[in-house]
Amino acid sequence: MLRPTAAVLATALFGLALLPGAARAELPAALEGNGLPSLASVVDQTAPSVVNIAARGTIEVQQNPLFNDPFFRKFFGLPEGPIQRETQSVGSGVVMDAENGYVVTNNHVIAQAEEIVITLHDKRQVNAELVGTDPETDIAVLKIEPKNLKAIEFGDSDALRVGDYVVAIGNPFGLGDTVTSGIVSALGRSGLGIEAYENFIQTDASINPGNSGGALVDLKGRLVGINTAILGPGGGSIGIGFAIPVNMVREVSQQLVEYGEVQRGQLGVNIQDLNPDLAQAFGIERTQGAVVTQVLPGSPAETAGIKTGDVVIAVDGREVVSAADLRNRIGLRRVDETVKLTVLREGRETNVKVTIGSRTEQLAQSQAPAPGQGDRRLEGAVIAPLDPSSPLYGEIEGVRVVSVAPDSPAWRAGLRENDVILSVNQKPVTTPDEVYAIAEGADQLLLNVRRGEGAQFIIIR
Repeated sequence: MLRPTAAVLATALFGLALLPGAARAELPAALEGNGLPSLASVVDQTAPSVVNIAARGTIEVQQNPLFNDPFFRKFFGLPEGPIQRETQSVGSGVVMDAENGYVVTNNHVIAQAEEIVITLHDKRQVNAELVGTDPETDIAVLKIEPKNLKAIEFGDSDALRVGDYVVAIGNPFGLGDTVTSGIVSALGRSGLGIEAYENFIQTDASINPGNSGGALVDLKGRLVGINTAILGPGGGSIGIGFAIPVNMVREVSQQLVEYGEVQRGQLGVNIQDLNPDLAQAFGIERTQGAVVTQVLPGSPAETAGIKTGDVVIAVDGREVVSAADLRNRIGLRRVDETVKLTVLREGRETNVKVTIGSRTEQLAQSQAPAPGQGDRRLEGAVIAPLDPSSPLYGEIEGVRVVSVAPDSPAWRAGLRENDVILSVNQKPVTTPDEVYAIAEGADQLLLNVRRGEGAQFIIIR
């Protein structure tokens, strides 16, 4: 199974279609000793490390709330309890550790799976167990019996260049062992809404449903990416496919093997892209980097001396080109690891060492009201500053509702998760502290709330 981008859903799983106008790269000149252009040696080297994956599971079917009534259930002859539906998905995977039997694939290939069967290159079928999964990068690690396996060689995705030749190997449409070729069309693709952490390799090598979790390799047979998504109106390739860079795969899979999960760290800052207008305002010539827009109290960034307005241009000497780039670099680092940030502050370059903190701890800090600022009418409602994870970030100013406890005063008044509070009692708010300060001593709370594309007033008494 291959997941399409959020913008265009790929619906055809088994229906094959010829798609005119698809972009293709010419094969390189002679690759074999006989002078004929061929990728056979690359395929011979890498194909034995690519596997086919079949996942089976069950999900709860969403049904009309009326069917929760025992009378309706009896009238329509429905069984007691939730209705389950069997699900099946097909995809691909790559043997990354032959000695221990570890296979890397996409999380969406095996999500909610109760049984995972892997077909190896030599047609053996083996059952797999889930080692760990990270939905935020769409990476999962499976374990199978380590018998007669061949691990793929890892390359360096940071060394890729636009125009490099690549080969995609996987299980499109359940056909198995299929090879396509193309070039690297773009690097560092983000903002697609596919994953929380995006840094995709874009390629025109044909990628179709079922290629998910398969290998993207260079002409030396080294893994440079894991195929994960396509942009295509009919579910097939039109020359726009995306792969997770192998350097990200390596970092995430190591943590999944070691901990069963990713212990993702954070600095405790809100950031945005540096653009020419901001660069001019800051009086700097550079136009790439990440601008610190907010430093959370008590965060590692505050402890290290990071300030609002700092422009982060490198992490451990590696250039940072955008806010998403910085977020990816830090999100893949382990908690308590120390990194060196190179920042521009008032036009001067300086280095700051920061010890990465736990995201869970920082989220709790950013959501917790300061002592004495609690309000009974807001009990059960967790609010936090509007950050880049919100689709409204940068468009409006307000406070994000992280969660609302059912049957709390805020819930009964109509406040919901992901709402953005624009004002309280007709006073604009941008931080949780401002919300609690206005609430203190007020007879009632009149909230102006943005929800999706609309807005409404909510009164909490």
